[in-house]
Amino acid sequence: MTAFDSFPLGRPAFITNILDRAAHLRGNDEKLLALEGHRDARAYVVHRDSLVVKQDAGGPRALLTIDEALKFGANPGTIFLGLREGGAAVFGMGISAASVEKLLTRDDVAVTELRGMAMQGVVPPEQLSAIAMAKSMVSWHQRHGYCANCGTRTAMKEGGWKRDCPSCKAEHFPRTDPVVIMLVTSGDKCLLGRQKQFPPGMWSCLAGFVEAAETIEDAVRREIFEESGIRCTDVHYYMTQPWPYPSSLMIGCTARATTDDIIVDRTELEDARWFDRAEATLMIKRQHPDGLAGPHPFAIAHHLLGRWLHEGPNAHA
Repeated sequence: MTAFDSFPLGRPAFITNILDRAAHLRGNDEKLLALEGHRDARAYVVHRDSLVVKQDAGGPRALLTIDEALKFGANPGTIFLGLREGGAAVFGMGISAASVEKLLTRDDVAVTELRGMAMQGVVPPEQLSAIAMAKSMVSWHQRHGYCANCGTRTAMKEGGWKRDCPSCKAEHFPRTDPVVIMLVTSGDKCLLGRQKQFPPGMWSCLAGFVEAAETIEDAVRREIFEESGIRCTDVHYYMTQPWPYPSSLMIGCTARATTDDIIVDRTELEDARWFDRAEATLMIKRQHPDGLAGPHPFAIAHHLLGRWLHEGPNAHA
């Protein structure tokens, strides 16, 4: 075992969905109503970036009964997320700020930020994808309640996977924003950056939204140059990760730098610099003497960096 493979990579959060989305049921209102009314139906209740959990004797429970969700103040409109093994339905529900305020006074309920729960392993990893789906869908409905074409209030349809305008008949569907996130290397060093909102000492891969009529490869090259002044080539796809903040798809890539001099765009980044393999290994293992750290294992950036370190000195982006 080398210094580069002495830490486990595992899997990023939000990528393993144990639900059958059962999209063929979304247009069957009668069937969805029956599924929601069944005693085995469950729901995730989300508020902004947080999740409502029941504090049971065995620990926090995110998967609530429909009755529990409604008694806690969840909005009655449900979003059909899919079916668990055995056929029980799972729904997503939102909740108002006023109802959340009331919950904060209770000992048997908690409203906890999802990112922290995922990082700490409070929620079973196999549930994170369904929770991410619930969060993304609830956020979309809250942000798109009116027709972008004529301004009329729209109605939820297709189990929550569409909104229809009763006035101009426009149909509105959930959106997912593609984001490229990339590890750029140059020989035996890699490029990492810091944003102002990062925890002290944390560094991660650079990232940015894919623009209209832009390829993934072009987005990687453009974002890297805009944020760091580095030119790169040899862009390769690695893997994707759904990211529910509020609803993005992180497209992990690698690239090889053709220049070395960094010019940081201070409006995008607090800083950017090159790290050699030895220093990056200490960072990802949380053993750096200066307290520097790489991205958390629940993020795709950790896996981009970790794979490069595992591949050793002869790796190529």
